[in-house]
Amino acid sequence: MGYLVDSLFKLTKVFIVTLLFSIGAVQASPALFPIATTEHVRAQLVASVDAVYPGAEILLGLNQRIIPHWHTYWQNSGDSGVPTTIDWELPKGAEAGEIQWPIPRRFKLGPVTNYGYEDEVTLLSSIKVPANVAVGNRFSVRAKVNWLVCHEVCVPEEVDLSLSLPVVADTDAAGKGSPTIQKALSTLPVKSVWLTNVDYRKNEILLRISGNNSAFTLGQVSDINFYPLEWGVISHNADQGHYLDGDTLVLKLKAGEAPPKPGEALSGVLVITEGNGSNQISRGFSIHAVSAIVSPAVDKVLGTTVGKTDIVGLPAALLLALLGGVILNLMPCVFPVLSIKALSLLNHAQQGVMETRRHGIAYTLGILSSFALLGGLLIAFKAGGAQIGWGFQFQSPVFVLIVAYLMFAVGLSLSGVFTIGGSVLNIGSSLAERPGYSGSFFTGVLATIVATPCTAPFMGAALGYALAQSPAVLLSVFLSLGLGLALPYLLLSTWPLLQRWLPRPGMWMERVKQVLAFPMYLAAVWLIWVLSQQAGVNAVAIALGGMVAIAFSAWLYQTTRISGAAIRHGSTAIAAIVVVIVLVGGYVGIQANPAAIEQSISKGSNWEPYTVERLQELRTEGKPVFLNFTAAWCISCLANERVALSDSKVIEAFERLGITYLKGDWTNQDIQITKVLKAFGRSGVPLYVVYPAGNSTDGKAAEPTVLPQILTPEIVLNAIAKL
Repeated sequence: MGYLVDSLFKLTKVFIVTLLFSIGAVQASPALFPIATTEHVRAQLVASVDAVYPGAEILLGLNQRIIPHWHTYWQNSGDSGVPTTIDWELPKGAEAGEIQWPIPRRFKLGPVTNYGYEDEVTLLSSIKVPANVAVGNRFSVRAKVNWLVCHEVCVPEEVDLSLSLPVVADTDAAGKGSPTIQKALSTLPVKSVWLTNVDYRKNEILLRISGNNSAFTLGQVSDINFYPLEWGVISHNADQGHYLDGDTLVLKLKAGEAPPKPGEALSGVLVITEGNGSNQISRGFSIHAVSAIVSPAVDKVLGTTVGKTDIVGLPAALLLALLGGVILNLMPCVFPVLSIKALSLLNHAQQGVMETRRHGIAYTLGILSSFALLGGLLIAFKAGGAQIGWGFQFQSPVFVLIVAYLMFAVGLSLSGVFTIGGSVLNIGSSLAERPGYSGSFFTGVLATIVATPCTAPFMGAALGYALAQSPAVLLSVFLSLGLGLALPYLLLSTWPLLQRWLPRPGMWMERVKQVLAFPMYLAAVWLIWVLSQQAGVNAVAIALGGMVAIAFSAWLYQTTRISGAAIRHGSTAIAAIVVVIVLVGGYVGIQANPAAIEQSISKGSNWEPYTVERLQELRTEGKPVFLNFTAAWCISCLANERVALSDSKVIEAFERLGITYLKGDWTNQDIQITKVLKAFGRSGVPLYVVYPAGNSTDGKAAEPTVLPQILTPEIVLNAIAKL
């Protein structure tokens, strides 16, 4: 209680004296000299030259030496305080620039945090000497300086300073000036070369700084602080958390009393302090973060409005997500699973209308639960500052391996190698054949898993919109997408009229089920190929060895099902142990192998690897560009490349029109590609963009055209014909 009373008393004094400063300043004795001393500060004018010449631009510095424990203020003083001001009186024709503020530090007094300087600081201003100044005369300047200096109380002070420099004929006679100027230049923040963006959330601001962060290493950093240029943007007294997300530094800032609105930029200085004690070194970087995914420079290269989507609002997003989910059923990754479930419906149809409807509801709940879980993961990752999109889980080699094993096991079950009994939770098709509702539920889960590598029409815009919205909106769009995926089977199971179109059950169902095993095997083969792109050839050997072990476990389990209890239980235990060893061994093996190898696509016959720099170079030169963002695990992407982009007519048209074909690979996580996807309002691949010819730096270049997610040669040819 005593500390609280004492703090409040001190704060009251601070605010009272600050108020007095706005009414009238405590003035030191007027002085027409370059040095003046008050009770708390010794002030001096210094110059970057010993003499000036006509038309020169020099630096003048206000050097302040502050007594111990006291401080003056930065341009944004924080919760209280007043920044230093300099009123220049210059010869006719001369001009003075704004104060160049060195990097500040934080001063805390109870619940109040201020930004400013202690010990010594030099405030620089550029002075332009008129071209008609007479050689041989003197260039005299005068400055009236006001500042507020504080410790437990605040004292406003004012001094008059003057400086007179001779005017010489040329630069050779100007001299080197005061070494204080060079020291002051080293304390100024430098312009950041990083890509920066800011995400405004309820009571929180996420500042992301992306790119080559070799300028510092978090292991050596003792402190990181962001100082906004404007008051009230952030809560000055709140702690600023930070972490590295790949090559992106993320700062978590608490919103202040006047936070920026969505769409507004955030400007300030990022101060990074390395070392401890007397060995500390602080460096400042000027930050101008746009309220979007990419910086203005990258946005100019892309030629699109940052965060742009074609969706007006939530109702349109829900409708598009529903339509996209329905179309997902026709994708090659989902159709086999839907066919399996349709076959089981023939048996359910013989059990009565209500029984069939319950299975449809269970299947729908399985899908909706899976999409809700997927949406929840995206919300959690997004809250942590990660930049991910649709299909993000397939960027994990471990997840790809597990799904490959799952597809292989489903294929074995469809082929009749094994059938899991009612006492064990089933997977895949054998789940669908169970008399209980868990089979239908988990088949819905399986349908969701195999659907995520695919992107159907309408999906991209809906998901791109959802990922930029609040968690509630994101989740509602995901559930709408899941409902669309479940809708065909749900209608088939609840509408008796549609069931009349189904053929009668018979032996043919067993044959069709066995045939459907082969798409599952092909899916497993494809996933192993994806794994090879992510983690190298050693991971392929691990995966194939695991599949052999899974096949052995399935055979052992099935062949001992009718044996005695001891043999049956022992075989089941061995099979389960083998599966666990396969999963653990696969995880350890992939982690030990280069799972994070750099995915470098070599140049193809008619395309080049995408980089931001290469796209910027082509756009600056005014050349037409076809941009393709793809991934090895994206079936829609692979189909488009085989059907449309590898077509001889398309390739010939690219060459004839001088179109540069850039391909970006999103198989492994690539933050830069994720940013571009979000800039176009997409959450995942594929993304196809056609840039017309024209210089992108003149502000008059035509807008790029985004093509549909399902391509044909005609669609591509029609798009590039308009260039």
